[in-house]
This record gives sequence, structure tokens and C-alpha cells, in this order.
Amino acid sequence: MTCTDGLRLLPFRGLRYAPDRVSSLTAVTSPPYDVVVRPDGVRHLETADPYNIVRLILPQAADPAARHRQAADTLRRWREEGVLTPDPEPALYVYEQRSGDVLQRGLIGALRLDGPVLPHEDVIPEVVEDRAALMRAAAANFEPLLLSFRGQGTATGATAVIERTVHRTPLLATTTDDGFAHRLWAVTDPGDLAAIDSDLARRRALIADGHHRWATYHRLYEQQADASSASPWASGLVLLVDTARYPLQVRAIHRVLPHLPPAKALAGLAGAFRVRPLPGELSAALAALAETPGNAFVLSGGPDSFHLLDRPDPELLNRTVRRDRPEAWRQLDATVLHSVLLDAVWQIPDHPSDISYLHHTEAAVEQAARHGGTAVLMRATSEETVRQLAEQGVTMPRKSTSFGPKPATGLILRTLDDDVH
Repeated sequence: MTCTDGLRLLPFRGLRYAPDRVSSLTAVTSPPYDVVVRPDGVRHLETADPYNIVRLILPQAADPAARHRQAADTLRRWREEGVLTPDPEPALYVYEQRSGDVLQRGLIGALRLDGPVLPHEDVIPEVVEDRAALMRAAAANFEPLLLSFRGQGTATGATAVIERTVHRTPLLATTTDDGFAHRLWAVTDPGDLAAIDSDLARRRALIADGHHRWATYHRLYEQQADASSASPWASGLVLLVDTARYPLQVRAIHRVLPHLPPAKALAGLAGAFRVRPLPGELSAALAALAETPGNAFVLSGGPDSFHLLDRPDPELLNRTVRRDRPEAWRQLDATVLHSVLLDAVWQIPDHPSDISYLHHTEAAVEQAARHGGTAVLMRATSEETVRQLAEQGVTMPRKSTSFGPKPATGLILRTLDDDVH
């Protein structure tokens, strides 16, 4: 697919829950699939409401093929029963998230895959294959990935449409368990759609959250024998946010090494890093990490076990970190973690069964304790560093950052069997 000069965000007929068929919108929503990683998290969502979206994004069955069939069958049944119903006409959707001082607004639509979209992280092939099989079986995009672009920082173009629209009555409003209030509006006016299209045609986007889903969209398009630019498979469901107007939050993603006991992890560090035990609780360990200059990590084997790693051996860095990348990339904590600690020191296989990625520090520490393994707690990378590297065509190690707030899953879906542009 040839890359176009700007972004093309296409209207679609959103598939949404019928409010009278579910206990509440809150009860059927979920965090993104890769945030719901613990089995008890899936069970909690499944029991919140029999129609919770987790049954589509993380179906539970004995093998992958059965899981994918189950999701497709569940989606078809819910549509037939009127639990999920399509909106009357194609639209772009204004989406707002608010919690305290945090306010994020953006546009949900079907983004053409041939636009200028910059990835900043590598992906795990097995995850892409699994997501592709799920979306192919269901012929649906279940959750929008999060993209950012840099507008003028003023209420013009697409932003002007957004900020006019939020004064109208929303299609839905709900507050999720994390305290975020969500509102959604449909934009169908031809003049508004034209203004958005004209503005975005001059923009390029950075993938903030959803690299695996973006790679999945491309994989699915490539697998369509008769795919054309008019095919619904030539676009994918996204949320576009102007970060000049609504800055994103950036948080770290932590690693859990379930097969590496803490004692073995620490023993392997002799001479490679300075290692210091940290007294106190998790919050104190994270504070110490934040204040440490240079590359640094916290290792944890449980809620009462924390060690600070810093001052990596310069010779070890020179020997293990690639030299054909910009200095900013070579100095990233994630680069040092993967090149030095995981590959050279601990020799951890690059496989999902050997490395788990968790967004919440408490969950990472708990999972390490449960498996007798080691959690590696990380610091966030700034959005500006991410964007500068992406614009140079340099990808960061996978799961280097967590941008947010992430869109809630379950407020709007996109089906591809009847979505033709």
C-alpha cells in the first residue's frame, strides 16, 4: 500500500451496546486487551455483566482457534439479540475522557492504513498473529488504538469541530471504575466532516498505544486476496488526539521475568551494575528510582524486596548496545534493559512465556511474588524523545512506554462485514 501525504480518517457505522440490554455501560467496558493480563482481571470483568466486552477481546477457551471462533460466535449472537446495535449512519465520533485535572478529547474513526503513521516500538510476532486471527474470525475491530498528532494548539480545523460538538447532548456518558468519565458524540454534518478531513490531510500521527493492533490491521489487509483502497480492511479503528491541545500522559511499562528467581537475578549482576537494597515500601522504591540519574531500574521479588540498579559498567554498555542507532536510543532505559540485562547478563529468551509486560507496578510486584520470579520496574520516556526517534525512523524496544489515558474498550466497535467506504 503506497503511503499518502496526510491522514484520512473515514466515517463508519459504530456498533454500540443497547443501554436497555445491559446492566450499565460501566459494567460492559474493559481496559484494552493488553492491560487485562491477569486471569482474575478477566474473571472480574466477565462477572460484572454477562455481556462484558472482555468476552470478545479475551475469549476463554482451550486453544487459540477455539477462542477466536468463540469470539466470532459471541459477536454474531449479541448482534442478533440486539445487545449490540449499529448506529443509523456513518459518522466520526468525538470522544472525551475526564478525571480531575486530566482532560482528553479526540476523534474516533477508521484510519486509512496508507497514511503517515509513525511507530516507535517493535512488536511481538506471536501477538500480532493472535490478534489477526481474532479480528479475521470476527470481522471486527473491537477497540480503537490511540494515536497522537501535533496540531496548531488552537481551536481550528478538527479541534474546532471537537470543541463545538462537546456542547451538544452526547450519545452516551458513563464513568468507569478507574474514575474516568467518558462521553461520545457522532459527527455526521458534511461541513464538519470536510473540515476534519482538510485538517488531517496535513498531519501525520504517532502511535501512542496499539502497535500490535496497527501491525495487525496491516497483516489483515495484506491477507485479503481482493483488497482495494475501498475495502474496509484498508483502514483500522483508531482514536486520534491532538497533543498540542490535549497532552497525553506517559507512564512506564514494567517487566516480569517469571522464571528468574530474585537471588539468581542479583547474583548475575556482579560487576555489571551497582546494586543497592532499598528499605521500605513500593512507593519509596519508585521515588528512589525517579531520583537516580542515568540508567536505573528497581528489581523486586515481592512487596518487601526491592533493589536499585544503576551505574552500568561502561565497557559492558559498549560491548552489548548497538552502535548503529542515535545516542538518544542507546541511552534509553529500555535499550539498556533489553540489550544488556535481558540479552547479555541474564540471557532471557525473547518469548511471551519468559517476559510479561505489565502497566501497573503493584500488579508487576504481585505477579513476580506469585511465580517466584523477578519484576523489573521502569521509568517513563518523554513523549518528545519518543517522537524525535520515530521521526528518524528509529523504533524503541517493544513496550517502552504507556501513553494515556487509553480509550475504554466497549464504548464503540467497528464491524468490517458491512463497513464499505
